[in-house]
Amino acid sequence: MDLLLVSLASLLAGGIDAIVGGGGLVLVPALFAVYPNAAPATLFGTNKSASVWGTGIATFQYARRVQMRWAVLGPAALAALAGSFLGAWAVTLIDPTFLRRALPLILLAVLLYTLAKKDLGRTHAPRHERGRETLLACAIGAVIGGYDGFFGPGTGSFFIFLFVRLLGYDFLHASAAAKLLNVATNVAAIALFAAKGHIWWQVGLLMAAANVTGSLIGTRLALRHGAGFVRGVFIVVVGALILKTGYDAFLR
Repeated sequence: MDLLLVSLASLLAGGIDAIVGGGGLVLVPALFAVYPNAAPATLFGTNKSASVWGTGIATFQYARRVQMRWAVLGPAALAALAGSFLGAWAVTLIDPTFLRRALPLILLAVLLYTLAKKDLGRTHAPRHERGRETLLACAIGAVIGGYDGFFGPGTGSFFIFLFVRLLGYDFLHASAAAKLLNVATNVAAIALFAAKGHIWWQVGLLMAAANVTGSLIGTRLALRHGAGFVRGVFIVVVGALILKTGYDAFLR
């Protein structure tokens, strides 16, 4: 029964994650509820070991249907990988608790800005020449990758918002780009968790199969309905993140 519950949660998480990120909102609480006595690091590691497969499949599916700017996104993914390692190293030296109260306020600002700019992310119109776009994408990858390694919640949403706001991508192309960078940050996290023995590989394998199924469904929905649909799901997920992180920061 435990494996069935976490597999169903992984299925739903894979669908959400494929569209706009934020699958951890579903899967991480489910793991903590089903395995309350497990070490948190083990649950986080097992979550990553499953979700990376869904994210990878989503990246492949997007790449088949959406024009991926590989010359820009390849270096950005490497920057995200390096940033994630540095963020994970930094958390061994600095307590990330100070981010707990700031995060819901930052997410609220992202949500309000997105709602105020009705046309934000509806049209795909990259606004920079290739060299500048690559530098900005690498900066986004390094900073948000570092945040993912250091703290984590909302990483996919931050990737998408910054690709839309700074680079001129629409929400569909930004989501596709975010998936690639998320694969890089997940690989970095898995390497660290695995080195410390904090992954249940058998559980992760079953969850991965469910996550991939959810990812295929979510990617198909995003590609079928386009940037407007992705924007709508983005708003819902960021709203849910605000409630979750706000509760954790101020009410727990």
